[in-house]
Amino acid sequence: MSWKFDNNQPIYLQICNIIKLQIVTGQLKIGERLPSVRDLAEIAGVNPNTIQRALSDLENQGFVYSKRTSGRFVTDNQELITVTRHTLAHQELQNFVTNMQNLGFKNDEIVPELEIFLGGNSNDSATR
Repeated sequence: MSWKFDNNQPIYLQICNIIKLQIVTGQLKIGERLPSVRDLAEIAGVNPNTIQRALSDLENQGFVYSKRTSGRFVTDNQELITVTRHTLAHQELQNFVTNMQNLGFKNDEIVPELEIFLGGNSNDSATR
């Protein structure tokens, strides 16, 4: 089963983002060995050179590291993972707020809507 890609962004960047997301969400564990370039290419449905480029970028960013004869592994840099997780969360929140504003919500209306969605007590939001 191949991954779905957006034609508006280079595929290798999308692969980087997919693997990065798998790392920060714990789907790929610290120190875990990644599948081979060929295996990843087959999974993603792309050319092995595209996977190689994505993995090289991830290695340059510190998310994976190579052992000469053993392959590539997920970083043990917990700080990098945590910072990236928060950065991704901030981007998602920015998108959410922008979309809510585009729907006509004022900033002070967004939190009560979110609390209702999450099942929080809407009376608490009225006192804010």
